[in-house]
Amino acid sequence: MSEATLSRPTRSAWIGEIRSTLALSWPLILTNVAQTGMTATDVLMLGRLGPEAVAASALGANLYFFFLMFGIGVMSATSSLVAAQRGRMAHSVREVRRILRQGIWAAVCISVPCWAALWNGETVLRWLGQDPKLAAEAGAYLHTLQWSILPFLLYLALRSFMAAMERPAWAMAAVFIGLGANALANWLLIFGHWGFPRLGVPGSGLATLCATTLMALVLVGVLMSDRRFRRYRVFGRLWRPDWSRFRAFWRLGLPIGVTVLFEASIFQAAVVLMGLIGETALAAHAVAIQIASLTFMVPLGMGQAATVRVGRAFGARDPHGATLAGWTAFALGVGFMACTAVLMVSAPNLLIGAFLDVSAPTNAHVVETATLFLAFAALFQVADGAQVVGAGMLRGLHDTRVPMWFAALGYWGLGFPLGATLAFPLHWGGAGVWAGLAAGLAVVAVLMLWRWARRDALGLVPRMR
Repeated sequence: MSEATLSRPTRSAWIGEIRSTLALSWPLILTNVAQTGMTATDVLMLGRLGPEAVAASALGANLYFFFLMFGIGVMSATSSLVAAQRGRMAHSVREVRRILRQGIWAAVCISVPCWAALWNGETVLRWLGQDPKLAAEAGAYLHTLQWSILPFLLYLALRSFMAAMERPAWAMAAVFIGLGANALANWLLIFGHWGFPRLGVPGSGLATLCATTLMALVLVGVLMSDRRFRRYRVFGRLWRPDWSRFRAFWRLGLPIGVTVLFEASIFQAAVVLMGLIGETALAAHAVAIQIASLTFMVPLGMGQAATVRVGRAFGARDPHGATLAGWTAFALGVGFMACTAVLMVSAPNLLIGAFLDVSAPTNAHVVETATLFLAFAALFQVADGAQVVGAGMLRGLHDTRVPMWFAALGYWGLGFPLGATLAFPLHWGGAGVWAGLAAGLAVVAVLMLWRWARRDALGLVPRMR
């Protein structure tokens, strides 16, 4: 068969790739949703203590997630490296084990400085001008919450390994077990039920530690007992250094971590801008961003699947397989976001009604503002899906450094200054902030797709064997 024929995948090849991508991505999507559910559970439980407890925990959680997001990005290098290795050698054991070991080492290296910073969280929040009383409560919360960084990053490393092995269901099961454990531990430790101490806000941080530790232990148990995983002897000679692979892991993972930080921080900055605009804008933004965040879980899962599927083709030196895998994930992820964009425009009250009583006169201004924000969210839905799947496609090709600069340019070079300018000097208010977010996401999406489209010319795809 000629190379020209191979460059035109058959209908059966597309259908097969769609099935493989969906089989890999749906557990990843549900895992992402369940992980966000853990945060929602914390807020719901702490809400029973009053608004001060919610505010303090929000301050602490924002600082915690700032550090955690970087670790999440770095850990995702595990799936890209393992997938490529499996593409090079389908039954590789020793090399796969060594890659995963570097992910575990990286989790420890990230956690130690994060612990040091978060232990001084109260001081950091005071430097940022926060209310001293809330900062003290948030600091106490961080003193229990911060220890969950290591078990969560270990869970992510093992989850990424399982995704690269195209067996993500175990990680999904672990996070749902963790979700239940988090809810129970919150109930016991915040309020002091069943003879447990009543710890208040710090009890929620301890509950997260218990849940994330359980999630990591579940996956450790699976790796040691499941026949298909046991042969990798993942924890054999875990202490043994492998500096060349460790450096390779960081060369790939560090830019991903910084990219995730750029993206996450622009949305945190948007909250700050909304707070300067007013209470109504802030409340409406909270509702609209929750809806957008929930829909984002689908293309995020598609992007994670693209990293694995493209990565395997990359390791196998199969450029046509990489093309098929990348465009399949892209079409599925962006197609879903296009459908949600239509829903945001055509039925905003249906979506907002899940968070607010849209018929209550006291909520009228918030509902009206949230409806406007959802119209802007509809504009960036497609761009948001395109940039996250595009990033996943490029990570499958081990291309992370240039996309990092794309994120810096789009989010902080354009999105934030444009949003701030529209919101204040030009008096667009909250709509201006959302317009800036949409523009930043669109620029990043275009740049990611441009680089993917020119992957052959840029030498990102290895020659066919």
